[in-house]
Amino acid sequence: MTPEFPDFTTTIHFLSINNQHSFTSQIMLKKFLAPVFLLIFFARSVYAQTGPAAPNVSLKLISDALTHPTALAVTKKNPELLFVCEQEGRIRVIQNEKLVKTPFLDITDVVLKKEGYDERGLLGLAFHPDYASNGKFFVYISVAANGEKDVDHHSEIREYKVSKNNALVAEKTGMRKVLTFNQPESNHNGGDLKFGADGYLYISSGDGGGGGDRHGEYGNGQNLNTLLGKILRIDVNQTPYGIPKDNPFVNRKDARPEIFAYGLRNPWRISFDRQTNQLFAGEVGQDKYEEVDIITNGGNYGWRAIEGFHAFKPSDPQPAKAIKPIYEYPHTDGISITGGFVYRGKAIPALAGKYVYGDMMGPIWALAPQSGNKWTRTKLSVSRDPGYWHVYSFGEDVSGEMYVLTQLLEDGKGAVYKFVQQ
Repeated sequence: MTPEFPDFTTTIHFLSINNQHSFTSQIMLKKFLAPVFLLIFFARSVYAQTGPAAPNVSLKLISDALTHPTALAVTKKNPELLFVCEQEGRIRVIQNEKLVKTPFLDITDVVLKKEGYDERGLLGLAFHPDYASNGKFFVYISVAANGEKDVDHHSEIREYKVSKNNALVAEKTGMRKVLTFNQPESNHNGGDLKFGADGYLYISSGDGGGGGDRHGEYGNGQNLNTLLGKILRIDVNQTPYGIPKDNPFVNRKDARPEIFAYGLRNPWRISFDRQTNQLFAGEVGQDKYEEVDIITNGGNYGWRAIEGFHAFKPSDPQPAKAIKPIYEYPHTDGISITGGFVYRGKAIPALAGKYVYGDMMGPIWALAPQSGNKWTRTKLSVSRDPGYWHVYSFGEDVSGEMYVLTQLLEDGKGAVYKFVQQ
């Protein structure tokens, strides 16, 4: 799984009081969190609800025959299809809620992911706004480095096309490499892809990994000469890609023109509110806090000087105009945020306009906007206790109905669930 998982593996035996089942799971925990989480889990005090009563929501199992599902995308051309990325390098198709046996695309031969825990792999998928006519789609993958010094692997954005004769199969021939950049460590890859209403491709990029953004004098997040720790925006209709004229640093020689926003650690899942066009990001924290950000053109989100609302490196120059998150939560509530979507479907009226997201350890929440830029959080009843699943990602279909992608820890199955009215 790829949201920033912490730094070592330990086996913990969990007891779920709600359903009286016990689970043993390999959970990735930050060293400093291990004793804290043991106390919290068994005390049953984690994930305290901070908002009003939870909406009546259930989850409908769509498929549990997947492997490490990292992303879900759809097309208006084929609304009955859900395309689900598997971290190992396959894109699977769910057609009318049935998993198609043959992958849409299998590039496991080029995708870099080791057995067991690894944050690299096939991490993102986005279909071109004109997919109905040009058949193009884009993936974010990890590929092996070529022996370069201080390079662990490369992050690569690739363009593929669907078969002209079969909507369930993509063509490998004619693949185009759009953008490639170096990664100094194996973790903090970001990896999400979304097209905006402006037709440009937005890319989430982590800070290069290793913990504490230890690269360079003040880290990659604040360094405008690197693509790491950023939200990027490019025009894929040009070759290999173009730079939108209103990107914030197009006229600066000391900055990369692809940068749309910066000061980020590991934006794990980004999404556009289809009604307001606001860009939301789930930003994975380091020592104490996870956060939800609304990304704006040229925005500086503070990392590594700032984590959430708090100073992380007081000795670093503090950004004067750092944009604060709309919400943060401490590591007593979870350890690795998974960004979601603003719900704009019709099946669950109580979720309308709320940002639904989760944490790798199991909970799922809804953030509701209030006056004065305030947001209130409600824990949804579909949350699970630590040790039941890992919340990998979220997705939405053409109608705005939402899905959650998980890895079930008892049997190791990757699963896709649909949010439905209880």
